Amino acid sequence: MAERPRDPNTEEMAALPAPAPAGEDPTFAELLALRRQLTMDPAAGLMMEGVALAAIARAHGTPTWVYSAGTLRRRLGLLQGALDDARAKAQVHFAVKANPNLAVLRTLAEAGAGADVVSEGELRLARAAGIAADHIVFSGVGKTLAEIRYALAEGIQQINAESAEEVEMISAIATAMGVEAPVALRVNPDVDAKTHAKITTGKSENKFGIAIGDAPALYARMASLPGIRPVGVAVHIGSQITAGVSAYRIAYGHLADLVRALRAQGLPVERVDCGGGLGIPYRDEPPPAPAALAGAIAATLGNLGVELMVEPGRWISGPAGVLLASVILQKTGAERRFVVVDAAMNDLVRPAMYDAWHGIVPVSPADYVAPIAPCDVVGPICETGDTFTRNRGLPSLDPGSLVAFLDAGAYGASMSSTYNSRPLAAEILVDGDRFAVVRERQTQEALLAGQKLPSWLAGAT
Repeated sequence: MAERPRDPNTEEMAALPAPAPAGEDPTFAELLALRRQLTMDPAAGLMMEGVALAAIARAHGTPTWVYSAGTLRRRLGLLQGALDDARAKAQVHFAVKANPNLAVLRTLAEAGAGADVVSEGELRLARAAGIAADHIVFSGVGKTLAEIRYALAEGIQQINAESAEEVEMISAIATAMGVEAPVALRVNPDVDAKTHAKITTGKSENKFGIAIGDAPALYARMASLPGIRPVGVAVHIGSQITAGVSAYRIAYGHLADLVRALRAQGLPVERVDCGGGLGIPYRDEPPPAPAALAGAIAATLGNLGVELMVEPGRWISGPAGVLLASVILQKTGAERRFVVVDAAMNDLVRPAMYDAWHGIVPVSPADYVAPIAPCDVVGPICETGDTFTRNRGLPSLDPGSLVAFLDAGAYGASMSSTYNSRPLAAEILVDGDRFAVVRERQTQEALLAGQKLPSWLAGAT
């Protein structure tokens, strides 16, 4: 029997350095100690698994996303193992929105993950990655008619409906197609997950799901409609949840009460979709471990005799990725030093959008041990918001020096854009001592492709 991966949130913690004092950023060594896929080689510099990041930069340039296949597999295995140990065995559906790279999805599919999708595009990617249709859940508050038709034609495992109006849409489409749609009802339990306001999804003022008090009547309505087979209930209370698992326990407790109430009405409930949202430590915050989440599921839902599902995204892929960037120049301003890199907010928007903190580590072994001083790390985009961090301790960095933005494997490339007409960055997958391009860098020509001049401007040059 293969050895189960160790959980970095449990037994490995004893070997780690003490957390940085309150208000102080962790050191480079402390950041790497928590990320076992990254090591500093005294000759080759920062390594991901067995590959030098400097070698990737020489071969493919920057900015470039780099993903660790070993980390993807390991973290999926940790979550699956925690669920099994808690006797809360559940299907794991990776949230494709976190990282829709085809090679990432194939790596997870080969390790047993299904997919949680929120668009036709994500569904097509999941299928192209080899994920079986009956291992795909379609979530999202605004599915179009075309998307529902496509999902039903593919024969996916279930659609998570989020409104009475959507339920009626699904019924009409399925009836016209002559198929039966497996539908779970997503409920909003009005639980505050204590996460960023822009990524909380389980409070009553959020746009997601059905108010839990309205769910019994709507579930009964689903059971009476043609073309719909009610299969269960679903919940998702937010993303990057790090304030313990109490919010999960409360939400899942409400869900368990709902299942019992539905069954008391004679309504069938086969499945409970527990959602995702488990957070990761970007800085030095202690997130809940997978075992804690599994325990919350087992304690509240484990005795209901239902199929269980979870939909992690960030927890699996976030730590697996870095954004590799080159220093363009250092600029000494009137009040501070600016390190200008060739990555920008169009690549990694999280700091600008969420005030998110990402570790930044020099790639060169000499830079890694050089004295540090405060600086602002910024990109070249014409926005003041194109700032990755302020007053971060970094060494003096010459033009061409490399830095790695840590924990960029979730909501990094998937949220990038071509703002300021900047091509999308390349994506690389590392697996042991080998690496390959898994998405080519967008060319300048590709940025123009598809644009056309109207006839009255045909003579323009």
